[in-house]
Parts: sequence; structure tokens; C-alpha cells
Amino acid sequence: MRIGISLPVRELQDDIGAIKAFAQAAEALGLTHLRVPEQIIRPDSGPLHEPLTLMALIAGATEKIELVPSVIILPARQTVLVAKQAATLDRMSGGRLRLGVGIGTNEAEYRALGANFHNRGARCEEQIDLLRQLWTEEVVEFDGEWDKVSGAGINPLPVQQPIPIWLGVRGVPVPRVRRRIGRQADGWFILATPEEFPAVRDDVYREAEAAGRDPADIGMEAGVAVVGPREHEWKSRVAGWRDMGLTHICLRTLGGDLPPGQHIERMRQAVAELPSI
Repeated sequence: MRIGISLPVRELQDDIGAIKAFAQAAEALGLTHLRVPEQIIRPDSGPLHEPLTLMALIAGATEKIELVPSVIILPARQTVLVAKQAATLDRMSGGRLRLGVGIGTNEAEYRALGANFHNRGARCEEQIDLLRQLWTEEVVEFDGEWDKVSGAGINPLPVQQPIPIWLGVRGVPVPRVRRRIGRQADGWFILATPEEFPAVRDDVYREAEAAGRDPADIGMEAGVAVVGPREHEWKSRVAGWRDMGLTHICLRTLGGDLPPGQHIERMRQAVAELPSI
């Protein structure tokens, strides 16, 4: 099981030096990936940078840690532009991007970006297909309902062809989202509880098999807070998710009112206390 950590962007309070130092410390500790949240325009909840731009900075300050936006609100963005940005970041980082995408729940954000909130699920499915073509074919022919590309492509292509696409979902996903995961995703970020998870996983596996895919190829990642009200149980939660077959865990130092200067030390403590995996 791969162990990564969330970048506490808000908690580091727009301190770019602290953000770079946290990423470098995570890499030095042997953590496998760094997750970066997305927020473009919403009521103020603290400083939060655009994740693809921020990860370009982190790519230049690190050498091997995987870079994971979790998640880009894909239907609110232009597909071809996301393909180009992701390909550029993948090349700049030497093939370290794992692209988390989702459809979001904030209609005001869609409105501000000039996007349609009500077709976001169907559009996301089409976008995933187009992204993979743009990342693997020099000349693309794609005639979708929302995106059309003819006789063109992006240059250069990413190192990874294609870049892995993971889906972010809220709570217990509805059947269509379970189908989307099983049929299209390289992996998914779990927000269901351990009690809810097995039924969702089994549905995802059935959808994968129906699409001719091997369910074992679909990664699964859950987050575990190492601070806050559930701090006392974080090690048992990591072990529990491991025993349920998850491929990835994301530790979190955010949400526990840690002062900015204590996040790196808390991360070091958590890594030292990790249960055997």
C-alpha cells in the first residue's frame, strides 16, 4: 500500500516557502504522493492556490514524489486546455502526475466559470475519453456532444501515455458514478465509511468486469487524519483500510488547528509511527 499525504495549503497561509518545504520533507520521508486540493472561486475559506499551477512549482522543488490534484472539477474546465496543462506538468515532473478529477457540487462555481452545472456528469465521461486520446495520439479525431477535435493534437505528449485518471466522489456514490469508476477510472478516492465501502467496491468491480476490465487494475485511496478528533484512532484506520485491500492511503495533518510551523513535525511523527504495511 502506497502512503502519501495532503498538502495543507490553507493551513500554511500562502507561505510559498513553507509549501515547498513541506513537499520536500514529504519526499525525504519516503511518502509516495502529495495530494493538492482544488478551489477556484467560492466563499472565502482561506488561501488555496490553483493546483496544476502549484504543482508546477512543487515539480521543480522535488524529484520523485507523485503529484496528485484531488480533484480538478473537470466539467467546469475546457477539456483540451486541461489536456495541455496536464501533459506539460507530466513532462516537467518526469511523469509524476496522477490526475484526480470530479464533477463538484457548487453550482455558483460553474456559473462563474461559464460552464453548465446540470450536464456535468455526462460531460465528464466524454472529457475522460478525449483526454486519453489527446495524451496518446498526435492527431486526434473526436466528435463528441460537447468537444470536437479534428486533425489536431497537443505537442509534446506527456511522459505517461495516458496519464492516470482517478475519480473523486462524495460519500456513497450513486449508481451512475459507480459505473463511471468501474468503466473509465484508473482509480478512485474514497469518502465512504469503512462500513459503506464494501458494497460500493463490489458494484465498481461488477461494472469493471462488465466493461471487460480487470477490477484489480482500479486503484483505491482513502484519507486518514493524523490530527483532530479522530487522532487517537488513525493507526487502526490505516491498518483497517489496508486489510480491506486499498492500494493507497493519504495522511492528513490538516483540520486539527495545528499552527503552520508544526505540520512538518507532525508528518514526521506520523511516518515514524505508521503501522506495518
